[in-house]
Amino acid sequence: MNLPNKLTILRVCMIPFFLVFMLTDIAGDAGRYIAAAIFIVASMTDWFDGYLARKHNLVTNFGKFMDPLADKLLVCAAMICLIETGNLPAWIVVVIISREFIISGFRLIASDNGIVIAASYWGKFKTVSQMVMIILLIINLASPVFDVLETAFVYIALALTIISLVDYVVKNKTVLSEGGK
Repeated sequence: MNLPNKLTILRVCMIPFFLVFMLTDIAGDAGRYIAAAIFIVASMTDWFDGYLARKHNLVTNFGKFMDPLADKLLVCAAMICLIETGNLPAWIVVVIISREFIISGFRLIASDNGIVIAASYWGKFKTVSQMVMIILLIINLASPVFDVLETAFVYIALALTIISLVDYVVKNKTVLSEGGK
């Protein structure tokens, strides 16, 4: 197993530790900072595994499948925790997770038709904005400036989620036609 795939597996393995620090009092008030640090490190493995796989020609079928799945697991777990802690409205999480299911469905149909749907820049911007939003909401500093920043990133992430969905659907609408043609 190559290093990029090991980093992807590491990201998945970090999720339970993130959950423990996010949802329990095991570390007291430091728990949210430990959870934020775990989330940041896990998020950084996403960038590193992709960079290493492309730079050293280590792209594998396992990586193509597991890397986006690991990202979705990490981000969805974090957002569900943020519902539990009262930091993120459930309806926003439902919209964001729904987008992920729709795009995954598109990719599955495309794959059955021999079509590869590459990640778009809108999708990459969406992912970065969601990760920044999650970090801000986990840290949750009580200040008017920070409150505005958190709210701004919640709505930026939501907007980019919807924009990236529309972008994927418009660019790949032929995937839904019979035979993908």
